[in-house]
Formats: sequence, C-alpha cells, structure tokens
Amino acid sequence: MNWTLPIAYLLSLDCHIVVWQTDYAPYFYDNGPSSTNGNMAMFSISEDTEVGTQLYILNGTDPEGDAVWFGLTFEKGTREYMRVDPKSGNITLIQELDREVSVIQGALTTLCPVISGEPEVLRVLDTEAGSSIYRVQAVDKDIGSGGSVNFYLLATTTTRFTIDGHSGVLRIKPGQTLDYETTATHFVIVVAKDGGGQYKGKHQVLTSTATITINVLDAQDTPPAFIGAPYFGYVYEVSLPGSEISTVFAKDGDEGNPNPIHYSITNGSEGVFTINSTSGCISLSTYPVTLRNELYEIHVKVTNELLDYYTMTVVTVRVVDLNNHPPTFYGENGPQSQFEVTMYEHPPEGEILRGLKITVNDSDQGANAKFILRLVGPGRVLRVVPQTVLNEAQVTIIVEDSAAIDYEKGKSLTYKLLAVEIDTPERFSATADIVIHLLDTNDNTPRFTSEYYIARIPENSPGGSDVVTVTANDPDSGLWGEVKYSIYGSRSDLFLIHPSSGIIYTQAWATLDAEVKSKYNFYVKAEDTEGKYSLAEVFVTVLDINDHVPEFDDSLVERTMVIGAPVRVEAIDADAGSPNNIIEYSIMQAEPNNIFDINAETGEINLKSYIKSMEIVQNITKQKDCRWSLVVQARDRGSPSFSTTAVVNIDITETQVNGPMATFLLQSRDNPMKALGMVAGVISILVGVTVLISTATFLRNTKSNRIMPARRVVIRRRPPRDRKPWTFNVPFRGNGNDSSNKFIVGDPEAGSVNINDKGGPRWSRSKPKPTPPRAPCLPPPSCPPPSSNPRPSERPRPCEAVPTVSGGLTSKVSRGSSQSREISISSDTSRIPVSSALVSELKMRLEQKIIESNSSYY
Repeated sequence: MNWTLPIAYLLSLDCHIVVWQTDYAPYFYDNGPSSTNGNMAMFSISEDTEVGTQLYILNGTDPEGDAVWFGLTFEKGTREYMRVDPKSGNITLIQELDREVSVIQGALTTLCPVISGEPEVLRVLDTEAGSSIYRVQAVDKDIGSGGSVNFYLLATTTTRFTIDGHSGVLRIKPGQTLDYETTATHFVIVVAKDGGGQYKGKHQVLTSTATITINVLDAQDTPPAFIGAPYFGYVYEVSLPGSEISTVFAKDGDEGNPNPIHYSITNGSEGVFTINSTSGCISLSTYPVTLRNELYEIHVKVTNELLDYYTMTVVTVRVVDLNNHPPTFYGENGPQSQFEVTMYEHPPEGEILRGLKITVNDSDQGANAKFILRLVGPGRVLRVVPQTVLNEAQVTIIVEDSAAIDYEKGKSLTYKLLAVEIDTPERFSATADIVIHLLDTNDNTPRFTSEYYIARIPENSPGGSDVVTVTANDPDSGLWGEVKYSIYGSRSDLFLIHPSSGIIYTQAWATLDAEVKSKYNFYVKAEDTEGKYSLAEVFVTVLDINDHVPEFDDSLVERTMVIGAPVRVEAIDADAGSPNNIIEYSIMQAEPNNIFDINAETGEINLKSYIKSMEIVQNITKQKDCRWSLVVQARDRGSPSFSTTAVVNIDITETQVNGPMATFLLQSRDNPMKALGMVAGVISILVGVTVLISTATFLRNTKSNRIMPARRVVIRRRPPRDRKPWTFNVPFRGNGNDSSNKFIVGDPEAGSVNINDKGGPRWSRSKPKPTPPRAPCLPPPSCPPPSSNPRPSERPRPCEAVPTVSGGLTSKVSRGSSQSREISISSDTSRIPVSSALVSELKMRLEQKIIESNSSYY
C-alpha cells in the first residue's frame, strides 16, 4: 500500500531553508508531484518501505548565490519518521511506517475512519459562548473496537472551539465568542480516531482528519470608527470663506454589512466652521481677520443612521500667521531707529540705563513672532534683557563693565541693537542705534611722564636758572584736568618749581658750588583740584666748572736732589672733578735748560739720563754750589685752562751708597714716616729674637736642673798695647755756611786718631775673659774713659768689641780748606755711609748704654 503524505499535517511538513545574512529568501524548485526532488509538495511511499531508505531530495537555491541548508519540522506531539541531510537535502526514513493511511483531501482507504459530509465553509453569525455550530460525522468499516470512532481537535493556543468526542458536535468554548470585527475566519482540524486493533502482531490506532473553515458573519452591533485620527487643520491669513480646512473619514463598524453614516459638529466651531455631513469636509465660513483664537478644537460626530450608533473625534484647527511682519523697535513717539542717552562715566555695574525707553514688537503670530535680541558693540560692557522675545517686550540695557565706560577713552559709545527671528525661513530682522553720551568725572590721578627726572646744571649758573621741566598729565577734562606742581624734600631748599608749568629753577639767592655739594635729590608733586596726586623724584647734578687755578704750597719751593733720585713738586686744583682738577706739570724756564726733566702727571723732577755724577754737573755750569732755580708750571685740563708757576730751587749733591740701609735712608729722606716704620720693624724683630733665645735657654736650664751659683765677675783692664781703637770713617763733608754743600759725598780718609791721656780721652775696648754661660743680654758697654786717679779697689773690667755702623761726618769751614776733623769708627764688617744726623744720634745712644753698663758693673 502506498502512503500519500501531505506536507501540511503529518510532517507539519514545513520544509525550510536556512540562509545566513542575505537580503532575499531562498526558494525550492517545484518539479511537480511525481518528481523525486524539489519542494516535497506531495509524494507517495510504500508502507513497507525499509528504514534507512532515501525517500526524497530537497532542492532549492539562494538568489545571492550563497550556500543553502535544509531541514524538516514536525508538528508538536507527532513522531519523526524522516531525517534530512542539511547540506545535500536527502530525506531518509528513520522509523517503520504504521498502518496504511491516506490523507489526500479526505480520500481514505477502506480500513481508516472516514469523516463524511465534510463542508468546505461554515458561515456563522456572531455567536455567544457554548453555542453549537456544527456536527462532524465519521464511518469506520472495521468491526469491533477498530470500528468505533472518537473525535478530537488538534489543539492550538488560539482556538475558540471544542468538540464532543462521541457525537462530534462542534461548539464555541466557554468564555469565548465569535466577533467578525476581531476575527472573520477560523480554521478547525478535526481528528477521527478508531478504537485500535491488532495488525501484524502489533496494536495500532488509525486516524483521519478534516479541516473545517468557519466564516463569521458580521452582525449590526458596532458603531462607526474614524480612520486616520487625530485630525488637524490650518487657517491662513489669506484664506477665504468656504476654504477647506480639514476632512474627516469614518467607516461603519459592521464592515460585513455596513450601514450609511453621516457627520456633524457638536462643539468648538464658534460659528466659524461648517462640515459636510456626507463627505466630512470642514470649511471656513468667515474671514480669518474675524477669528479671535489662534487654536480651535472642533468636536465632530459620526452616526450610524439605522442603529443610532455614533463615534466622536476632535479636529484641531490652528490659525496660522503668515510671516509678513519683521520685528520693529518703538520709542515713546512710535517706530524709531536710533535711541540716545546721556550719563556719567563709570556707572555702577548692574545699573539700568533708565534714559532709554525702547519697545520691540513683531505683529506676526506664534513662531513667526519669536525673535532674539543682541547688542552689537564693544564686548561685555553692556547687556540686553530679555534676549528672547515672543511678540513684544520692553528692552532693558544693563551695565556689565563699569571700567570700560570711560570718558577719556571716548566721549560716546555706539551700539547696534539687533532683533532677528528664530524659527522662520525668512529670518526677518531689525536694527536700532544706541548712542550713549558720556559726562566726565574726576576719576584720574595726575601722572608724571617719568618716575624720576635727571638734571644737570653748571655750578656757575646764576640764581633763578632753569634746571629741568617735569610734566604730569591728568586726562580728566575741565578743572579736574588742571595740574598744580610743588616740591618736597630736605634737599630742595635751593630749588623752586613753577606751579603750572612744572619748570624747576634755582632760588634767586642760590649759589651752586660743585666743590661744596654736587648732588641733590628731592620730590615733586602733581596734584589736581580735588587733591589727587602723584610723586616723582628729581636728581640734580651740579656740573663742575673750571673756576679754580692750580696752586703750589709756596711760590718758592726748596728741594735737595741726590743724583739718581728725583724730587717732586705738587700743586692742588680745588675743582670738583676731572678734567678740571687734573694737573699737568712742565718746566717753563731753566738755566741751562738741558739739565732737568719733569713728569707731566706726577711732578717728579729728574736729572737728564746722561747726568750720573757731580763732575758732569760741574762741567755743565760754572757754579760750584750746584744749585739751580727752575720755573715749574702747573696747568689743569679744564676749558678754559688755568695755570700757575712756582720757582723751584734744587740743590744737587752726590753720595756714595755702600749698603742697602744707606740706600733706603737716602730714598726715604723725604718720607720720614717710611724710615720710622723701618726702624720700628727692625726693633720688633730684635725683641722677638731675644725673647725666643731667652725662652729656649730657660727651658734648657730647667730641664737639666742645674742651679747656677752666684759668681763674681772680675773685670781686668788690658794694657794699652792690647786695646783696639775706635775708628770713625766720615764719608760726608759739608760746610755749614753753604747749604749746597751740606751733603757732599767724598772718599773717606784711611787712618785713625788715637786719643791718649795728653790729647783727650782714649776710647778702647779689650776682650773680656770667658764667663760662665748665661742668658743673652744687651751687648756689654765699652770701657769708660780711664781716670787719672783710680781707686785702689777698682779693677779694670774686660771690654768687648761692639759691632757698629760706620759713618763719617765732615764739616767744612771753608770751601778751600783741606783740614777737617774726622772721627772714624772702624768695624770688622763694612763701611756704610750715613747722614751726619743719624751718626750723631747713634753715637749718643751708644754712649748712654756704655754709661748704664758701667754703673751696673760698679
């Protein structure tokens, strides 16, 4: 027996194709009912077909050319007899088929229950719950339990029906109703099932199905309904009476058998709108200018003429203004394009410019009358309120930056007040000029052009001379801008300032002298009429004028020159600064004039470089006293230049320098402090050495614990033949009557003068006997001169040789005299020529120490 399987219910047979991310669905090939491949719309198989047999090949394609996948879906609760390969589409039997069943449009085999009298369509009126609508009948030719038939419906979640299993009566489920307006057609699948029986040794139950189509007939129970609600209409300024505003549309709720409907306005038209009762067209019945409202809500009613069913809706009509009016600014007397106000500068921030009375208006309506206000000009100085306007507003301008409203920066401010529509395509706009005239206030302090002023004035300027002009500016106008000057400071006594011009000048009695005071500083004050002021500092420098002549200490200058050493003259210029006090020296007159040179800067006078001895000097002049008079000029470098002269008398002498000490003393003769410092230094060194030696000796004796016994020192005198005479070599010769010969250097004569008892005291020293070691002390004094009658108890004491400085002192009685007294002091070391004054002082100190030593011994 062959099985003919409809796809609709055994398999469900919903064969489908799975497609990944495509724009168009795939589809099956329809190759007809006898084909073994295609869409499996209908095919037949034998009931004894073995499990695993290939039954059919699904075949389809995708419009985009993508790969397709195949699958089978079975109704819930049914057995799955087949399986499909998702790639190839091969359908294979996987379970043995049950008894022979035919499901082709109710054409049953003789062994299956058959539903008889199956209608194609049932027509049912709107019926209440539980009502019976149809009876299903079935016949099974089997006998016994296999011939008994029961009925049931294939369950669906949305079914509104139920069936009696024995009688086959089809009813509406409790709680459910049939409503044409909700669902007009229902499909019910009825299953007839036998009681079952044995077949091939197995128990099986056979079924048959039938589909019943139920069409619900519409009953007159539904009011009309508006289509396309809500409704809106618009009235324009140019609309005329009779213009169509909007149209409403409605249908009778019983669409299966609709009744005639008509429209009417129940409320909201205020007599200016009408409606066509058949077409639903709403029209304007008057001119737009007579409309009082911008918005109308018209209530429209649609009614079923037969059953008096009705429905209400609202039509919103907006009176639309055409944007044909730009914003306009108004003043107190009508439209105005310029507004002016006068006010003081620097008003408080947040203050309203009350002198401006501005109104802005747009005669359009709604969005066409909405615009913004902007103030165009110097930023963040003024602000306009409000910034957004609908129809009309009073314009207010507020101060934001008080400092920017400054009379000195500008006597007036000009702004543009701009109004621009926001939401209109035309973007109409209007402008107005805002002119603010400012009045000045005293808001500025006088300011000097500089924080300090530097001035210079010559010292010989007469009283009342101008020094410098100071300037201060006050940008305020009128009296507030007038500046008064004054002067302050402890150093301003010599100066005055003009109160209006700022000219600083000297007092009439003032005398400026750079040598007395050359720097002045003080303060000047600039003040306005209300006392606002500022200060500046003035520095005045008194310029030195060459008003002093260089001056020597004396018009006649005496100098003594040793050959090889310069002498110096000096002049002083009392002027305060250079070059007026810079002096240049020159020799104006000398006889002869080839003997001396002078340093132009220092005033040092030197012999010419070729003059190195007195013989050369004496060869130049016949004067034997070597004394010259020079006229030396001292000239400053000022303009004009001043000069002065002095007569310089120079004594030239020559000396032999036989040692560094003598050289130093000669060089320091014009600077006694230098020589005194040198002597003090030598004495300090000697004292230090003595202290060191004494300390070392004391430490040595203390360490050896030696106690020095008191010894008596016996002094013996040497015989006259053993005494060594003192020899004074006097290299200096001089004549007291002639100052030019005070320091004549000559060769000392050799020899010594022995002064014996007949000729005077003889000074001699003998070697002392060795004495025990003792601490160092001053050199022993020389022996005193022998007495003609010595006492018996006196014994001659030993005399030690004392190192001395050799020097010679010669005093000439006359220029041609060859006899002179010479006192020679001999030494074992060297002969150092020194001045006679130094030798006399040393001799005096030596004699004093000898006397002190003798008194200590005796």
